[in-house]
Amino acid sequence: MSTPKGGWELPISEGELSRLTSDLDQAHRDYLPRMHAAAAEHIEELRDTRPGEAGLPRLAGRSRRGFLLGTGGVVAAMALAACSSSTKNAVSAPASSAGSMSGSASASSGGTYTGDLQIVALATALENQAVGAYGAALAAAKAGKLGTVPPAVATFATTAMSQHADHAKAWNAILTGAGKPAITDVPLSNQPATLKALGAATSAGDVAKLALELENQAAQTYLYATYSVSSAGGISTAASIAPVEAMHAAILNFVLGQYPVPDDFLPVDKAASPSLLTV
Repeated sequence: MSTPKGGWELPISEGELSRLTSDLDQAHRDYLPRMHAAAAEHIEELRDTRPGEAGLPRLAGRSRRGFLLGTGGVVAAMALAACSSSTKNAVSAPASSAGSMSGSASASSGGTYTGDLQIVALATALENQAVGAYGAALAAAKAGKLGTVPPAVATFATTAMSQHADHAKAWNAILTGAGKPAITDVPLSNQPATLKALGAATSAGDVAKLALELENQAAQTYLYATYSVSSAGGISTAASIAPVEAMHAAILNFVLGQYPVPDDFLPVDKAASPSLLTV
């Protein structure tokens, strides 16, 4: 088989990728009701915040351990769906200040979002970043800047972009429900470098490498959120979204010819820090 224009070819069949994308879409649809219910619960908790504890809603007598055990395997699904690869030649976006969210409630640069709402703002910004990245990639492909892009790859990108938009909408509903402004752009300090990496991409493979970094970052950020936020609704929202992000990453590994090896536990070394926020 000759190498197509752009120097990259899809290492799995388009039929295989189409089936993976279909499974992804079904999983997302299955998680949507849970995600919306969790977001609504989070909004109610924020309205029931104790005086003097803005952004830190109480768990209404439910312990974090009890809540996580009661999610019926959602968090377990995150670990099972998460896949990693040892490949190191990815298109590099800047370091994400990953590895720790410790003290996140006091790390806000502008003070608009504090406590749990700072994590919600970070999640929204990450989702918007992914939407923009996939959108830019699809536009570049349409303009012929990425060489030959198999239709199945474009379908996956469109599907993932739509799912990230759904996630951002859920997080923004929490922000506006708490009386905070919605986040409609990408207020992250690593966004200029991400855009630069996208602009330098010359093939669908280059874009897939960058997208994999973004997906791993999002999935790990959500896992960290499940045990770093105070709200039961916030934990549940993150837990309902993380498996879908992990599935995005697993499919991208296949797209890159990297057989995804399931981790016993999803790590958090690539989790984004609230210090990335510029609002």
